[in-house]
Amino acid sequence: MRVLITLIGVFFFFESNAQNEKTVAYINQYKEIAMQEMSRSGVPASITLAQAVLESQSGESVLVKKSNNHFGIKCKVEWTGAKVYHNDDAKGECFRAYSSAEKSFQDHSNFLKTRPHYAFLFNLNPMDYEAWAYGLKKAGYATAPTYPQKLIKVITDYNLNQYNIIAIAKAKEQTPATPDKTNIEAVSKPINNNTTAQPGAGESREEREEIPSKTTTTNKNMVAPNSNPSPYPSGIFLNNELKVIYASKGTSMLALANEYHITLSKLLSFNDMDEIDILPTNQLIYLERKQKKGITDFYISKSGESIYQIAQITGVRIENILQYNIKFRKSKSVAAGSKIWLITPTESSSTTNKK
Repeated sequence: MRVLITLIGVFFFFESNAQNEKTVAYINQYKEIAMQEMSRSGVPASITLAQAVLESQSGESVLVKKSNNHFGIKCKVEWTGAKVYHNDDAKGECFRAYSSAEKSFQDHSNFLKTRPHYAFLFNLNPMDYEAWAYGLKKAGYATAPTYPQKLIKVITDYNLNQYNIIAIAKAKEQTPATPDKTNIEAVSKPINNNTTAQPGAGESREEREEIPSKTTTTNKNMVAPNSNPSPYPSGIFLNNELKVIYASKGTSMLALANEYHITLSKLLSFNDMDEIDILPTNQLIYLERKQKKGITDFYISKSGESIYQIAQITGVRIENILQYNIKFRKSKSVAAGSKIWLITPTESSSTTNKK
């Protein structure tokens, strides 16, 4: 009997690990599209990815394989595109079919953006994934009572909020010829911990309930969002799976070290700094040692950026960036538009499976 129980336990262990690997691969495959959609539409990348993971079973569902439909969106009366039929709540229901996964992700964003009962979601802070998760349930996106909790678990288990941060930073940096002002503001507005989602259209008073808001740690040394807008949230947040803060010019490094219970020497080492006390510029300050690799394969440099600044933006150690980019080893000056590898270039094809 014990042997049987042990074998069952081993089976489920390997089954769980296999599923986890599939989910990680799925997220890596579609994270760039999710971030692009966040910049375009304002739908948080973390929410998009979590919904896609759940709805598509990490890309393994029959609907995905038949029709590239990653979100289980049904035809509805206005749909004039390709269709497939699949058993869901009823037998032989009509679902939308797409020519590519990217089209499915785009249609998902448009679906949320154009329906009045989802409009209140876009008044929420994009970093507040808990409010978005509960808001989707309230607006009627899914009937499962635990849908918000499932979304939140996927987001926290796979640290999907980091892709919101990257998308926000990119939206701030980019200045397109004809920018969509509404969408850029939607993904870059500062955190408001008092934001409460409004109920969706058509809900009864009994169905309305307060949607919890995620609180972010605050710090008196942080740049105040309203006085000096930044692409980063206030307080501690994650970048490249690392704890980091955005500190203002003039902040004392010793004060930060004391506040976060880190020795000054470690804090300086984590941020590749010499023995300085006062920060000369606004910048990211890491509270733990940076990673050897980035969460994206490469970074496109902006005008005036140095290798040090790129290391701080991406959360990758300087020595590793120089290792992956041999041409910058002797000279740390970087031309605008340079592709800076954050992993070994030869790893790119194996770590990113692009359609």
